[in-house]
Amino acid sequence: MHLRIDHTTTYHYSHPVAYSAQQIRLLPDSFEGQEVLSWRLETDSRHFPEFRDGFGNRTAFLTLDRPHAGLTLRVIGEVETENFHGLVRGLPEPLPPEFFLRPTLRTRPSLALQRLAQQIPQQGGSVERLHRLMNQVRLQVLYETGETHVATTADEALAHGRGVCQDHAHVFIACARLLGFPARYVSGYLWTRCDVHHDASHAWAEAWVPDLGWVGFDPANGVSPTEAYVRLACGLDYAEAAPVRGVRRGGGSEALEVHLQVQQAQHQVAA
Repeated sequence: MHLRIDHTTTYHYSHPVAYSAQQIRLLPDSFEGQEVLSWRLETDSRHFPEFRDGFGNRTAFLTLDRPHAGLTLRVIGEVETENFHGLVRGLPEPLPPEFFLRPTLRTRPSLALQRLAQQIPQQGGSVERLHRLMNQVRLQVLYETGETHVATTADEALAHGRGVCQDHAHVFIACARLLGFPARYVSGYLWTRCDVHHDASHAWAEAWVPDLGWVGFDPANGVSPTEAYVRLACGLDYAEAAPVRGVRRGGGSEALEVHLQVQQAQHQVAA
């Protein structure tokens, strides 16, 4: 599938910001099932050095050391995808799978999460058990916007019973680790089969399956990623895979505006 992405993030500040620094993880890799045909990052500065972080993600670093009343980041690109049924192969993997058994503040195990993990029958293969977990998370946490925020933990989302894709991913990751499966958070894009504008990107999880490697699971939609998904970055949780994270000096209050369109392209372009 040939997908075209146009994603703009704009920050508006009530007072001028003296200094800001942003880590930008909006630069996808090519790997089996995903070929980046063209990709361009546009910012308020022409200088944004790129590097690979500790998880292997392509990352740009942007600093603005001058007064500014806002900040705009835009990525425009085209990607060719293929359905590998969630299998993730051909990416840089600087860390062993066991590293992703580590809990974080957002995925810290609790009694409620332990009880959810214990509901998953032990019989069956690893992929079957993880699909059962994915479906159980979807039943326990209904999709509803405006009920949680970026700092919501897996335990809080489970207790509330409502959340968004970020919360589904965190609950899945916490429970998968309790079941002994290394698991990580993934940020990216999803084509929803209609060319409408969205106000957020997408998130899902990957779990390490013996003899297969990393396999994706999207509890928000009850599927493993298909050709409709574009993968950006991964981490232990949202904090390490967020498309944009930064700090600033001054600026007062902040307003965020996101415009995202994921379309199925009709004609392929050269890189």
